[in-house]
Amino acid sequence: MSELHKFLFDGLPVRGALVRLTGAWTEILARREANSATGAWPPPVAELLGEMAAAGVLMQSNIKFNGALVLQIFGDGPVKVAVAEVQHDLSVRATAKVVGDVQITDRLPELVNAHNHGRCAITLDPRDKFPGQQPYQGVVPLHGDRREKLPKLSDVLQHYMLQSEQLDTTLVLAADAKVAAGLLIQRLPVQGEGNLEGSMVSQANEDEIGLNEHYNRIAILAASLTRDELLELDVDTVLRRLFWEEKLLRFPPQTPRFACTCSRERVAGMIRGLGREEAEGIVAEQGQIEVGCDFCGTQYRFDAVDAAQLFTSPGDQPPVTSAVQ
Repeated sequence: MSELHKFLFDGLPVRGALVRLTGAWTEILARREANSATGAWPPPVAELLGEMAAAGVLMQSNIKFNGALVLQIFGDGPVKVAVAEVQHDLSVRATAKVVGDVQITDRLPELVNAHNHGRCAITLDPRDKFPGQQPYQGVVPLHGDRREKLPKLSDVLQHYMLQSEQLDTTLVLAADAKVAAGLLIQRLPVQGEGNLEGSMVSQANEDEIGLNEHYNRIAILAASLTRDELLELDVDTVLRRLFWEEKLLRFPPQTPRFACTCSRERVAGMIRGLGREEAEGIVAEQGQIEVGCDFCGTQYRFDAVDAAQLFTSPGDQPPVTSAVQ
C-alpha cells in the first residue's frame, strides 16, 4: 500500500515527509503498458516520472492546496513533456510523451535538457475557481544560476523552492519498476523572521545561525540516504537510521492512490473547443471522434449523433422518448 508519513523535529523549525508509492505507482506503469501502442516507457523515463510523482505528493501534502498540483517538465530532448498531477486528496496520475531514442544511461539532462532549453513548471489549479481566477504557475529552468545543467530532478526542485518560496529544502528521490519514493526536509520560517529592527537584529542573527546549524545537520543526514535504501527500506527503518538522535513528532500516515480525473464531459468540452466545422470533418473522415486519455488509457468515442449534439443547445434537441420494446 502506498503511504505518506509527515513529521516535525521537536523544538526546531524543520519539517519532513517521506512517501512510498507502491500500488499507485505500479498501476500507472501497468496502465501505460496495457493501453499504449508503444508499450512501457524506457526505464530512464519511468524513473524520472516516478520521481516526479513522489515529489508531487510531497509538495501537495505540504501546502494542503484545495486543487491540483501539476508538476511538468518539458524541453528539447527525447522526452518532450512529462507530467505528474496530484489532487488535494493525494490521488496521483502521471504520463510522459517520448519522441526519439532513449539510452539506458540517459538522465535528466539527456532526457529533457539536451541544449539547456528545458523548463520545470509547477502549477496550482484551484478546485473551485472564482470568476476570472487563473491557476498559479511558477517556471524555472533546468539549469543553475551559472547555467550549469542540473543533473537531477531533486536539484531542480530544491532550486525552485529556494528561488520561488525562499525555503531551504532537501529532497531525495528514487524510482524503479516497483516503488517511487521521496524524502523531503524543509526549514520553516520563524515567526517575525526578517522583520526585526534595532538591537534585536544582533540576537536575531545569532538565533538564525543556530537554526541554520540545526537545519544543515538534519539536511546532511537526509542527503546521506542512498537510492537503494529509499527504495528498499520501510519508513520506520529509514527514519530510525537517519534521525535516531532526533525527537520526531509524527502525524498519522496518509494513503496516496492512483486516480484519473478524465471524464466524457471534459472530452466533450475539448471537442467543442475544436469548433463544429473541424469536429464534423473528423467524423466525416473517420466515422467518429475517438480520444484516449494519456493518463489512464480510457477511450472516449463520439459518433456523428454524439458530435452533433455537442453543438446543439438543449432547447433545440428533440425530446427524449421511451425505447420501443
